[in-house]
Amino acid sequence: MVDDEKGRRRRVFTYGTLKRGFWNHSLMQELMRSGDAVFLGNYRSEEKYPLVCGPYRVPFLLNLPGLGQRVMGELYAVSSHGLARMDELEGTSRGHYERLPIKLEAEEEAAANAYFAHSSYAMELWIKNGRMGLSTYSEKEARGYVKRQDRPQHLTFLDHIHLFLSSSSSSSSSS
Repeated sequence: MVDDEKGRRRRVFTYGTLKRGFWNHSLMQELMRSGDAVFLGNYRSEEKYPLVCGPYRVPFLLNLPGLGQRVMGELYAVSSHGLARMDELEGTSRGHYERLPIKLEAEEEAAANAYFAHSSYAMELWIKNGRMGLSTYSEKEARGYVKRQDRPQHLTFLDHIHLFLSSSSSSSSSS
């Protein structure tokens, strides 16, 4: 397996549908079977960040440190191939999410990357969610989640985000 230039895997903190028991965890299972990912454990962000739900109850971590709560999630060590697969799922090249550094609570320094909502709409998501963040994306918050293949296909995910942000109803009314 080829990893970064020094042969190391990148640590990725997952907080939403990539976690065990959620819809996109099948990607992590596939990566673990192929040796491209290893589960390292459950962790919590060192700083507070807003974790909110957007259209179709999709979770978004917002890069607004100091707001929200410390977020619970799962940490994985991922090969460069696995990271490319995760970037594709998270739409990093399409402006959906940005993979950015995050510090995690641990006895030793635990730096990782996480997929944050793209900065072009993060503040609007925070406001749309009533400036309230979650500490964890659980089954309760995921109730009403719509899988990618079950969403209207004539719109891009960014279109769905912009429609969600411009709608008059709040995301909390869909829980």
